[in-house]
Amino acid sequence: MKNLKSGFTTGAAAAAGVKAALIFFSTGKIVGEVELNALDGTVLKIPVAKVERLKDGKMESIVVEVVKNSGDDPDITNGVSIFTTTKKISGNKIIFRAGEGVGKITKAGLQLPVGEPAINPGPRQLIKNVAAEFSCGGLEVEISIPAGVELAKKTLNPVLGVEGGISVIGTTGVLRPMSEDAFKNSLVPQIDVAKAAGFEILIFVPGKIGETIAKNFNFPEGAIIQTSNFVGFMLEAAAEKNISEIILCGHLGKLVKVAAGNFHTHNRISDARLETLAAYSAAEGLNSVEVQKILNSATTEEATKIISANKIESVYKKIAARASFRAERFVFGKLKVGTILADYAGKILGCDETAEKFLSSHSFLGIRG
Repeated sequence: MKNLKSGFTTGAAAAAGVKAALIFFSTGKIVGEVELNALDGTVLKIPVAKVERLKDGKMESIVVEVVKNSGDDPDITNGVSIFTTTKKISGNKIIFRAGEGVGKITKAGLQLPVGEPAINPGPRQLIKNVAAEFSCGGLEVEISIPAGVELAKKTLNPVLGVEGGISVIGTTGVLRPMSEDAFKNSLVPQIDVAKAAGFEILIFVPGKIGETIAKNFNFPEGAIIQTSNFVGFMLEAAAEKNISEIILCGHLGKLVKVAAGNFHTHNRISDARLETLAAYSAAEGLNSVEVQKILNSATTEEATKIISANKIESVYKKIAARASFRAERFVFGKLKVGTILADYAGKILGCDETAEKFLSSHSFLGIRG
């Protein structure tokens, strides 16, 4: 088995840039590499691509470029240039600025207050530790990631309320190749933001199709939470954050898996879509010939035509109810869950009684069939 290589975070890259700048301030030397102590004690050796001295009147600043190396983790910022502009200022504080491609916080619920640059606490601490090594007093540190403007469109930042670019992230500074865990954890702040915005009920969608369907139902964007394939993980996260009501909303092909007790919905992990549809259709009285047609279908969309032709659309409400039951049992009853099943066109196929009660009791959740 291949040993996967670790890399360093955007936060560590920025801290390395600040260290290279402080070395220049104190010695006049341009370094090609710096040694950085990560917050977990790991020693990182980070290459420095460029060090440049700038003068703006009497104020001198040092611009350093560090190229992000994600190791074997499939991080979207791998190979991206991260620039730090470091200035010495009076006092002892470090002021952080968001340059090009680094976002700003526009919604409550994240680790930083509204209006702050999206430079997370881990990177800030790394930079503070570097500054302490040099006893240099106050600093102004601007971080720029020019590619971040476009990269942000591939992240959840717009949903979370980080606008103008990506976040400078990293818990310790070390980027270890655990992409699934990292991705799962990146989904959780959506819950914090929605909770801080005052939403009492959240709409869990397992992908872009589910998100589109939810928006077509007139659900407020702030209440819509992307779960990707990690429905179970996100249900647990919601329960831990004392969310009490969830609507699962999405395409039949995803949520029918939840009805079968599958809470990781990637097709290579779980795929009992047609078998579940066939079993529930048989329970509704569908004859064996038609059941076999469902089993032979290429997609759930194709199977819905068989269900429609046999006029047993009542099966969808039962599947929705089962998905809700399974979801509630998965978190040991800590959440109340309702489920809405839809097709690719956004038409509601089935909606269980719990979802109907939620919809009638929460006036902001208008729904269009």
